[in-house]
This record gives sequence, structure tokens and C-alpha cells, in this order.
Amino acid sequence: MNFELTEEHLMIQKMARDFAQNELKPGVIERDEKQQFPTEHVKRMAELGFLGMMVNPKYGGAGLDTISYVLAMEEISKVDASCSVIMSVNNSLVCWGLDKYGTEEQKQKYLIPLAKGEIIGAFCLSEPEAGSDATSQKTTAEDKGDYYLLNGVKNWITNGNSASVYLVIAQTDKEKGHNGINCLIVEKGMDGFMIGPKENKMGIRASDTHSLMFSHVKIPKANRIGEDGFGFKFAMKTLSGGRIGIAAQALGIASGAYELAKEYAKQRKAFGKEIYKHQAIAFKLADMATRIEAAKLLVLRAAYLRDRGLPFDKESAMAKLYASETAMWVTTEAVQVHGGYGYVKEYHVERLMRDAKITQIYEGTSEVQRIVISRSVTQ
Repeated sequence: MNFELTEEHLMIQKMARDFAQNELKPGVIERDEKQQFPTEHVKRMAELGFLGMMVNPKYGGAGLDTISYVLAMEEISKVDASCSVIMSVNNSLVCWGLDKYGTEEQKQKYLIPLAKGEIIGAFCLSEPEAGSDATSQKTTAEDKGDYYLLNGVKNWITNGNSASVYLVIAQTDKEKGHNGINCLIVEKGMDGFMIGPKENKMGIRASDTHSLMFSHVKIPKANRIGEDGFGFKFAMKTLSGGRIGIAAQALGIASGAYELAKEYAKQRKAFGKEIYKHQAIAFKLADMATRIEAAKLLVLRAAYLRDRGLPFDKESAMAKLYASETAMWVTTEAVQVHGGYGYVKEYHVERLMRDAKITQIYEGTSEVQRIVISRSVTQ
């Protein structure tokens, strides 16, 4: 087994770290407080090739592997999880799905501008009554011959207002269950497509999360991804890869909080010495470092398998489960290490703790990950 990163991996990691520390960090607290979408920073991510990292260069992407993507996600998430979730959705859920299953026409029309970062995309699966239970779609796509008539509501949609292209999962034939679901490409501005107010969230506040409403929206048959009834399988296959991105995000949040806690512990003195010299704090740092390292190995393992075309559903679920729970635990401990300073915004760790929580929820809750893992290990 080779645990060494290639020169290209190290270059991408450094590029992402420099971008995060030098460009994202200065305004991250203000963006969080004001729920300000990072428009200029998203443009910069596009320039750096971070919005279509795994897409074939002939479709405007960087043509990199999943490990490169994970490394970039981790570094950006150490500083700004709002930017990293925008990047994750565009890469893992939108670009990858189109690249893997889209027609040539769909790739030319949608994938190229998405991979270049000229526009960004959104993935629309969750509904008011269909979150973890993705088979219970209430949004319908009625087959009208040359087109579908789309009706329904989607919620918790990342990039909800800033996206230009939306991959929408909808039920076409209820009697067929999950085999009657399709994925349709919807464009912003189509008649009958409305965007609800921005959600006021606990964390990742600079990313825009909205509900979407569809009322008799005509979607051409050419905008369906895959064969009729492929939508549910498309969603599950896409989410399985997306979990690697969110696992990397959780890993980055945990690593960022740990680095801040370690730095603070070396500066802060109590009872005549730096607090890291007290066993109570030293052991916290040791446990943080150990859990982060374990999470990193799980994330890289899932990315490694995916890059080699091997099955990775169980591994991505394990990585997402463990990394997200590590992020929540590490950020809470990092606040504790900071004491009262950890409870104020200028020290960053309270924001990282708020950001960490969502990694246990979106793209499959921790409970759903345990279902996926348990099914795999008991087969």
C-alpha cells in the first residue's frame, strides 16, 4: 500500500490551501453573519478549476481524480464550509451525474458551462415529506409525449437561487415505485418555476438554501437523464459519490478546528504554563488528531476505490458517517479548549461547530449511512 501523495496531489492541495487561507478566510465571518453568497469567490474557484475537477477536459473539466477533489475539499472546508458545499454540489452531484449518464447533447449544452464554472448547478431530491425516504417523491413529471409536465415542491436545495441548471427527481409512474422515477434537467427561468425565500440556517450560512416550486413546467424529453425510470438509480448512484465530497468537507471542518485549538493551546497560559502542557488539554488534542487521521484514511480509501472503478458504496457511507461525527465531536472539543473565547465569533471555532452539524444530515443522515453499511455487511 502506498500512502504517499503524488506531486500533482500536493500541488492541488497547496493551491486549495493558499486560496482558502489567503482569499476565503479574511471575510468568512462577515459572510456567515450576513448570509452573503460568495459570488466572487465562486468565480475564483472556477478560475482555479475547482468546479469541474473530475470532468473530462473535453467537456471543460480539469480531468483530475477523486483524491485530488478530496484534498481540495478538505483545505477549503477548513476555512469556509459554505464555499465547499457549493463546490461539492457542483462537482459530485451535478457535473458527475451529467458526465456519467448524460447524452452528448446534454453534455455540450449543460456540462461544459457547469464544469468551467460559468454557471453552477443544483441537485433537487429532498421534499417536505421525502428526505431520507427518497422513494416517497410527491413531485410529479407527467408524460405528455414530447415533454413532461413537472409539478411539486423541493426543499433544502443548495445553490437554490444561484444555480442556472437543476437536476430534479420526480415521479412519473407511481405504480412502478422507484422504477417510475425520472431525473429531469430544469433551467432557471422556465415558465412555472419559482424559487422560495432563502432559509435562515444555523450553519453554512453563506450558501443559499431555498425551496423550489414547480407549477406545470414543460420539460422537453431531451432533458431526461437516462432511460425512462432511471431517476431513482441515478439519484442513489450520484449520492453515493457525493458522500465522499461531504466526508471530505467534514474532515476539513474537523481539521480546521483542530488546528485552531492546537494553536490556541500553545499561546494560552493557565497555572503558569501553556495549556497544552496540561494533561486535560493534551489528551483532547491527542484524541482529536487520532480521530481526524482515522477519518482521513476512510475518506481517501473511498476516493481510491472510486478512482479505480471498484465498488465504493459501503466505503463512502463509512467515510461520511465517521467523518461527520468526527467533525461534530472535534469542533465541540475545540470550543472547549478555547474556553470563553471559543464562544465568540472572532475565534472561528463556534462557526465551525455550527457548520459541522449539517454534515451529519445532508446527502444522507448518519442513520441512513448506518442502514447502507448494515445492509452491506450482512449480505
